[in-house]
Amino acid sequence: MVFSSLIFVFLFLTLNLAVYSLARSVKVRNVILLLFSLVFYAWGGVQYLFLLLGMSACSWFCAVQIQKRGEEKGKKLWMAIECAVLLGLLGIFKYLTFVLSNLQLWTGFPEVVPRIVLPIGISFYTFQLLSYVIEVYRGDVEAQPKYWKVLLYCSLFHQCIAGPIVRYQTVAEEIDERHVSVDDIAEGIRRFCVGLAKKAILANSCASIADTFLENTASASTAGLWLGMFCYMLQIYLDFSAYSDMAIGMGRMVGFHYLENFNYPYAASSVQDFWRRWHISLSTFFRDYIYIPLGGNRKGQLFTVRNMLAVWFLTGLWHGASWNYILWGLYYFVFLVLERFVLKKILARLPVINHVYTLIVVFFGWVIFKFESLPQLGSVLVGLFAADGRKLWDLTASYGFQNNMFLLAFCVIAVTPLGKKLRDFVYAHVEEGSAGAAVMNVLDAVLPVILLFLSMFALVGNSYNPFLYFQF
Repeated sequence: MVFSSLIFVFLFLTLNLAVYSLARSVKVRNVILLLFSLVFYAWGGVQYLFLLLGMSACSWFCAVQIQKRGEEKGKKLWMAIECAVLLGLLGIFKYLTFVLSNLQLWTGFPEVVPRIVLPIGISFYTFQLLSYVIEVYRGDVEAQPKYWKVLLYCSLFHQCIAGPIVRYQTVAEEIDERHVSVDDIAEGIRRFCVGLAKKAILANSCASIADTFLENTASASTAGLWLGMFCYMLQIYLDFSAYSDMAIGMGRMVGFHYLENFNYPYAASSVQDFWRRWHISLSTFFRDYIYIPLGGNRKGQLFTVRNMLAVWFLTGLWHGASWNYILWGLYYFVFLVLERFVLKKILARLPVINHVYTLIVVFFGWVIFKFESLPQLGSVLVGLFAADGRKLWDLTASYGFQNNMFLLAFCVIAVTPLGKKLRDFVYAHVEEGSAGAAVMNVLDAVLPVILLFLSMFALVGNSYNPFLYFQF
């Protein structure tokens, strides 16, 4: 039987924690984390480990040189070298095939387009290393004199391959000095188990339904397309936030406090609010290192629109070397411009309508995001409105709704803050030391164990565990 990637992660984490607990000094624990992280990354391709080693070495060296330079010109030179090397390598591995394919389409040259395999996690650790050197350049952090600690920072297996994008200043102190309390371990285990269940039980179930209706979009009914895309909308949030939950939980178990990456984005009241809640580490990266340096909104409306266009073009491009991702980024650019200059006051007066509007915009955004083939994308958009003569409803869609009604209802609850609010409400109204408080404490202790067993049961024999954001 082939072990799923999630079972491998669980077993790997267990072994790591067992060895880690034997060490007594932070230095030894860091060495253990580094060795485990390099082995974990090499599991996806040993050849790409050398790329990670080289890019982290370049960033370490450039940061040290920037700190040594007193004059601005010297600092800019090393910052330019860092950007050229890291973005150049990212461009070669992620975008060269795309560029040459389009060039071949329009000019016939080159005759053969090389197929370059994308190293796993390169988009995430490239941005982490860039943010580290930028922070040193700005004087926000001191350059790390030891290369292996920079390598540890960017290769930590908790978050290296699919985020969140952890900034160096978030963990700089914890690399050298950290203490793990019982509360840290308990919260880390709880967060990991919640993420594992979110992925193994909910996201995988939604993925199965989505694939059933979206695998052959030409023959699907309109209702089938809506159901498939609705499940994909649930899947992509549950999938990516689950990985972030597990990364935050794994980090917490060994004393690292990664920042939150999601804040219930489907509860957003506007598209702008959605992007304050979705993939927060990426949104803030583009805000702090692209939008604000370009001038933000300080130079008038025309420059504000230009800066927004740059950010959203790059946001789309970051997600993949395909025209649909670029269209996806520009799609959000249009709505964010409309909200800033036209819809802001209108939406403020319509608290219910603004939420519905946001979900509709996000839904069709995921349609663009899902289909890399532009003809297929066009067909699905037309099919969602039954404008191509396809059936409105069929038995497959009917069975899909009926058989998955309770699952989808539970998933909808899971993507909203309802459960958290209910838990907070109960804790706020239970007296400390009372029987009610004792019951809640027992539930808090037992629930992660239950979720862990349910997740492992769901994973046994199931090799279908796609992490959508591994491809980015």
